[in-house]
This record gives sequence, C-alpha cells and structure tokens, in this order.
Amino acid sequence: MMECDTLFMIGTSFPYAEFLPKEGQARGVQIDIRPRNLSLRYPMEVALCGDSRETLRALLPLLEPKVDRRWRERIEAWNREWWTVLERRAMNEAEPINPQFVFWELSSRLPDRCILTADSGSSANWWARDLKIRRGMMASLSGNLATMGPGVPYAIAAKFAYPDRPVIACVGDGAMQMNGMNGLLTVAKYWREWEDPRLLVLVLNNRDLNQVTWEQRVLAGDPKFEASQDVPAFDYAHYAESIGLRGIALQHREDVVSGLEEALAADRPVVVDALTDPEVPPLPPHITLQQAKNYTISIVKGDPRSWRMLKQTTKDMVESYLPGKGGEVEGR
Repeated sequence: MMECDTLFMIGTSFPYAEFLPKEGQARGVQIDIRPRNLSLRYPMEVALCGDSRETLRALLPLLEPKVDRRWRERIEAWNREWWTVLERRAMNEAEPINPQFVFWELSSRLPDRCILTADSGSSANWWARDLKIRRGMMASLSGNLATMGPGVPYAIAAKFAYPDRPVIACVGDGAMQMNGMNGLLTVAKYWREWEDPRLLVLVLNNRDLNQVTWEQRVLAGDPKFEASQDVPAFDYAHYAESIGLRGIALQHREDVVSGLEEALAADRPVVVDALTDPEVPPLPPHITLQQAKNYTISIVKGDPRSWRMLKQTTKDMVESYLPGKGGEVEGR
C-alpha cells in the first residue's frame, strides 16, 4: 500500500483512510453498488457503480498480463518474510498464553469449507494475520465501524445459512460479555437441527478491552486506565457446559494444541476459553515516529503494566529484524 501506483477498491468503503496511499501517489479505481461510496475515501479516476462480480467480469477482458514480474516478485518476497516474522512472534513465550500462538496453531487445523467470523478488537488483528484462509472457506468481520459484538451473531447466522459447514467465531472477552454469551443460548436451542453441529467460539480471555488499551497507549500516549479497561473475570468454558454445550479451557501453552483438536472434533458446539496475555502488542508492520513517541510517553506516565508490555513488545520487535531471537529477551 505504501508503494503502490494504482489503488483498486472493490465493494468496500474502507474507513481508515490513513492507511491508504497519499493523495496523488496512486491512480484510483473503485467499484461499489452504492454511488455515495465512490471516491469517499480516495479521489478516484474511474468510479464504477455496479455489482462487484458483474463489473469485474466486464473488466477482465480489458486486462493485459504484465511481462515484467519484478514488482510481483518483490511482493511475494515480502509476503514470505512476513509469514516468517508472524510464526516466530507466535512462538514467543507470554503470560500465560501468547494469543498469536493460539491463532497460529488453529490455522493449520481449520476444517475444509469452514466459515470464520471475527469480532472487533485485538482478536481481529490475530484473526487477520495468523489464519491462512484456503480456497472454499468463507470469512466475515465488522470491517466498517469496527462494531463490537458481531462475532457470535455472525457465526449463528452462518450456521443457519450453511448448516452443513463448520463455523468458528473468534472473539474477545469484552465482546463475549457484551452479547456473545446471550448468543450461546440461541446456539444451545438450535444446534441439534444443524447437519454439522460444529460451531467453535474461541474467546480470548485477557480481562482487558485490549484494542482500546493499545490505542490509548500508541495513539494518545495515555497509560491503560484500569477503571474503564478491565473486564470482569468469567469462566466461559463452565458457562458453556451449564447450558449443554462443550467448554474447553486453555490455561497454559501446553493446552493449546490438544484443546483445539478436541474442540474441532466435538459432537456439539464448543466454547474455547483461552487465557491470553493482554500485553502482547498488535504491532503494525510499519511503526511511525509518533506512534513510538506516544508509546514511550504512556510508559513514562506510569502504565500499570509497563514492564510486561515493554518486554513483550521488545520480543516481537526483535523478530522483525532477527527472526528467532525474540525468545532470548525472556532471560535478560
């Protein structure tokens, strides 16, 4: 995105304009079925109003294959490097469990044709980064205003639309307490009607409204404000069992693989309650000077978890430049 010369937006009103190319850097083409969305986020040279599928079919014959593959090869190389970084970050120790490790291990175990849903928050970061979506799968999340709470409702809708397909919802504990637990009552009522009963709700139980905590630190330079950010402790696995579903608790790193495999093989919907570390940072691929400055200011102001967040950030930063060396920070 930082180096592109043409931006092609298809059926999206992507709201985070700060991550798009600078105005004038790239030529813009956009397809959207709503005229009001055209050129809303970026000045488009070609604004096409219509159904994305049909419009793309009309455009395909106009494409000319590029003979020079150097740009594509650069992107492929960046992609390989990024997957290496993500894998090494996932293997770093955390207290008690690194959320990246949970998603990394889930990725290779995703059932064919599964439907993935994500809630908003830091869980969406790991969902988007660490899961490799294969052909035949589907995936949905709230990508416009980043609304909290749709992860479990999306999963329930998916099961009614495709009762023969396994569905996996990935949510944070804040969203789970907001309305996800209520949604489980609907699951408990209807799951026996589904051809494939597998519906897995993976809850990142870190007792923190984590995305906002990190945004306060990095965007505003404010330390975590515990009065508004702490989420009450709750046993999601036990709650699932109490309403007739399966509940599996992941309390240690050693529980992750066996727990996920047990959940994916269950004969009924399952809630996986993963105790994850809130201080594992959702590091962007490119960190601006202002973000680094605000992060430092939040520590100076007295963030209550400053040592833990500094250690986890350092380990993941090291993996960006020296893959495999982040774990060495643990003992220093």
